[in-house]
Amino acid sequence: MNRIILASSLFLLVAGAPYADERYPAQKVVYHINVDDAATQTAALRNIQNHIDAVGADNIEVKVVMHGDGISLLLEPDALEGTKMKAANADADMAARIDGLKQQGVAFEVCANTLKGRDVEIDDMYDVSEADIVPSGVAELSRLQQQGYTYIKP
Repeated sequence: MNRIILASSLFLLVAGAPYADERYPAQKVVYHINVDDAATQTAALRNIQNHIDAVGADNIEVKVVMHGDGISLLLEPDALEGTKMKAANADADMAARIDGLKQQGVAFEVCANTLKGRDVEIDDMYDVSEADIVPSGVAELSRLQQQGYTYIKP
């Protein structure tokens, strides 16, 4: 009897692993971040990782669009002074989380309007290049939804 239970348990473990891949078709998702609370941002990054884990990195395209207070996710703490931002959350721990997601193909997009309006330079941002800048964060969210991305606001 114990062998039957053990064999059944092993079968379920092995059989359940590919189920996630079969359950979820390819996905395109945009996560919207516009808050400067580090705990909320960390939770959002954790949600993104959980999403990737469930669907599979090869089965999902993820973009994170930040505007307003949300650009604090990538603003380096040493760069806060001289800006119109209240927080700069790109410390070593946040940078490691961001790096891990980028290695899985997650794109982080930053609103040009916010950079200009908040007196933030690209060089003040963690691992941001010109290619990561979008003209308008809110317009980018709409554009991505029109392209079939699912909108998620953590």
